Amino acid sequence: MAITLPSPASPLKIGTRGSPLALAQAHETRALLMAAFDLPEEAFEIVVIQTIADRVLDRALKEIGGKGLFTKEIEEAMIEGRIDIAVHSTKDMAVEQPEGLVLDCFLPREDFRDAFISHAVKGIADLDQGAVVGTSSLRRKAQLLNRRPDLEVVEFRGNVQTRLKKLEDGVAVASFLAMAGLNRLGMSHVAQSAIAPEDMLPAVAQGAIGIERRKDDALAAHLLEALHHGPTGEQMAAERFFLAALDGSCETPIAGLAQHEGGTIWLRGEILRPDGSESIKGEARAPIEDASEMGWKLGKDLLSQAGEGFFDWK
Repeated sequence: MAITLPSPASPLKIGTRGSPLALAQAHETRALLMAAFDLPEEAFEIVVIQTIADRVLDRALKEIGGKGLFTKEIEEAMIEGRIDIAVHSTKDMAVEQPEGLVLDCFLPREDFRDAFISHAVKGIADLDQGAVVGTSSLRRKAQLLNRRPDLEVVEFRGNVQTRLKKLEDGVAVASFLAMAGLNRLGMSHVAQSAIAPEDMLPAVAQGAIGIERRKDDALAAHLLEALHHGPTGEQMAAERFFLAALDGSCETPIAGLAQHEGGTIWLRGEILRPDGSESIKGEARAPIEDASEMGWKLGKDLLSQAGEGFFDWK
């Protein structure tokens, strides 16, 4: 069956959140599609969709509740046919897609590390006793308190620019962002340092852009096949099956990182009590073709060590 490519008369609609970072990722996707199929910019339409996480900024993510805080409205738009593909930060995505949707395209992974942001100090070790640190990430909060229980952690919601403004206003002395996001925004200079995964294991899928489509959309499947980066997909298989085994979401402190070592995948995982009082870590290696199974097994292993109620708030 012949595939009719997008055109200015019938553009491909790319769904995205409206933050500067989300738009940068959508523009990157559009540029890659333009180059791969020699199409003009007008053959694509970027459609901004607001999610509940964008609308409710005065409450912590765990208080809003539920999975898909950053994706639900975008996925609904795709199911309804208002958009054709959706560009996501994969770390924001649930491990299972809604009926009729599929996530099988990943762009080459950016820097997976966390960035330490501060106008006053160089790194975590330099923070004064009792210093105030801002983050909206339960993972970062738990990791930080596990290492430095003396620190006071306050809620920091909003996009990159909003969080930087809060630092300037003195709401906190330091915060964290993803190096990948800063790099994509051309703002890598904002980071005092990139934190090694040995010191702060990143979120599952951090740095990876995932592009979702309808399962029965032959055109989207054809277009995205040309963009998919195999090695990133292999890392995502290990990390996302690890997350699935833990039934993880934005509401649970879980970290995971898969890296290639020749023909094998090395996966490191960590789960923490939300208050940082306990951390359980593990790692595994397996042939690339067994990445998913390895991720699932490591997740179940850590879960068995944790016991019931590990993720509950005290």
